[in-house]
Amino acid sequence: MRDRLREITETRAHDPGAIGRAAARRVRAASPLGDGGRAMIIAADHPARGALAAGGDPAAMADRGELLERLCVALARPGVTGVLGTADILEDLLLLGVLDGKTVFGSMNRGGLAGSSFEIDDRFTSYTADGIAAMGFDGGKMLTRIALDDPATPSILENSARAVNALAERRLMAMVEPFLSIWRDGRLRNDLSPDAVIKSVAIASGLGTTSARTWLKLPVVAEMERVLAATTLPVLLLGGEVRDTEAAFASWKEALEQPIVRGLVVGRSLLYPADDDVTGAVDRAVGLLMAGA
Repeated sequence: MRDRLREITETRAHDPGAIGRAAARRVRAASPLGDGGRAMIIAADHPARGALAAGGDPAAMADRGELLERLCVALARPGVTGVLGTADILEDLLLLGVLDGKTVFGSMNRGGLAGSSFEIDDRFTSYTADGIAAMGFDGGKMLTRIALDDPATPSILENSARAVNALAERRLMAMVEPFLSIWRDGRLRNDLSPDAVIKSVAIASGLGTTSARTWLKLPVVAEMERVLAATTLPVLLLGGEVRDTEAAFASWKEALEQPIVRGLVVGRSLLYPADDDVTGAVDRAVGLLMAGA
């Protein structure tokens, strides 16, 4: 990977147009769902929000070369259908030539930096719908945190609705990741109680002038069957920060039995598993999808 990284940095310095040419050559996926009718998307948009931790290492994702190497391993595994990232990471992957046949989703709002006093003010600082369309990608993802006691929340909802509209106008998927959030001891926390997730689902489902191309990215929580009954939109399960690997896989397996769930969007827990076996972690997650298909 060291030699490939040197090639990327040289290309970025001397031939930036190579990124656009790589995007134009990319073979697009026929569907966001794989051959088994499920999506397995690897998430890698955490660094742009200043979230570099994975497991017990606060700087696990700080080494870009290592992150790219792990992403290449994950994307090469059978059953992995796509990737989610910011422009810097997706462009590196384009130059590495590993995105053929994958669905590619651009992360759109990364302004709510992790741990900041303005974290709820999650402004759209990364991809736009125009930028996603220009690169020939398949959709955009927006984190939509709803803090009922914070006056910044209405602007977040408004900007998310605009993004849903802009993506739909271009026939691109809008992947909305909603949370009901609260400030506690100066930190923004997501309320993962079933009732809170249900409320966030109801609010997110109604964003925009159409929901025809909106998918929801939801956490796995208690009473998941009741949570999923709150919408008819396709649902992807998010991985989040996993502390108990066995419990996480068991909860994913149970939730995947619900027909509305179309797949997984998982990042750190597969790219930086506790045993450091990226191949094994990804293959196990794909196995869950195939078992529930």
